[in-house]
Amino acid sequence: MIKAGFQWLAGTEWFMRAGPRIMPKLERLADRLSRGRPVGGERSLVLMTTGARTGQPRRTRLACVREPGGSLLVVGSNFGAERHPAWTANLLAHPDAAVAHAGREFPVRARLLAGGERAAVWPALVAGSPMYERYTARSGRELRVFRLTPEQ
Repeated sequence: MIKAGFQWLAGTEWFMRAGPRIMPKLERLADRLSRGRPVGGERSLVLMTTGARTGQPRRTRLACVREPGGSLLVVGSNFGAERHPAWTANLLAHPDAAVAHAGREFPVRARLLAGGERAAVWPALVAGSPMYERYTARSGRELRVFRLTPEQ
């Protein structure tokens, strides 16, 4: 019930305009309250990247889909804004990153999915988060999809 309500809210025009201003503040509060641990169980993670321009460490809370082999899929929706979110540029510049997910922290290697590989995972991503279709239409761009593969 809560997930369905959030899915509806996340797809509204109001949220697509207000989300970029509201969500970073809520995420910082969630970081303080959870001491940096992900909230949302298997459907969320904290991505730790290196800034593309600054070289500084960055942390971003994201929704994710876990694949059978243990990789994680994340989508650069940016609430349907015209520009890709900064964390996607960070992964393109520095694909070695780390995630906190399902109670543990581990290194990952990020890879941008394109073409048939992206098309193969897109239905599962939209099934979990239908607002991605609205974000695509609103933004006028193809949302970046990354596969985060755990490094051993």
